[in-house]
Amino acid sequence: MNRAVVYQAASIALSYPTDEVLAMRAIVRQALTESAASATDHFAPLLDWWEEEPAETVQQTYVDVFDMSKRHALYLSYWTDGDTRRRGQVLADMKRRYREHGLELTGTGELPDHLPLVLEFARHAPDSGAQLLQEYRASLELIRLALADRSSPYAGVLVAVCQTLPGRSPQDREQAMAMAASGPPAESVGLDAYDPRLLPMAGTGGR
Repeated sequence: MNRAVVYQAASIALSYPTDEVLAMRAIVRQALTESAASATDHFAPLLDWWEEEPAETVQQTYVDVFDMSKRHALYLSYWTDGDTRRRGQVLADMKRRYREHGLELTGTGELPDHLPLVLEFARHAPDSGAQLLQEYRASLELIRLALADRSSPYAGVLVAVCQTLPGRSPQDREQAMAMAASGPPAESVGLDAYDPRLLPMAGTGGR
């Protein structure tokens, strides 16, 4: 399986579904079929749903799932550090790692721990990217389980990403929490993923 293809496909799939993103569904499906066949079935529910539903429905659902519920927050360090001083250092470290591989975050409007950005980094540098994803494996698994509980078509994308990493995925939230040692710190409870305190970077985020 070509990990870089999985990471690129997942980065697209988990981005806000603009018309441009939705238009890439056939290309994503073809790339997976040709280079990462074992992941194709995991992406199929989402790609099929993109084809069947109007863009407005897909876009509103994305907002409902990822913007309005912290249970599905795509910010990896949210799950490990929440709204703490340490998180600032974590984000700075991610930026540094990106720069070391020739990537600069300009005009994205997102934090460097936003999963689509992490996956784009992993596509660019599969070994280093996989290492970063493994460091936040518990975050990935908690998002995966929350999406599965919701019966979301996005859940399969997280399954595919986790399958590129060593070790077996936890079967339930209790096991995932044990992997993480703890969930988001208590002081972050109730903090929305888009709270302005967590968004020091300028930009529109494409919405």
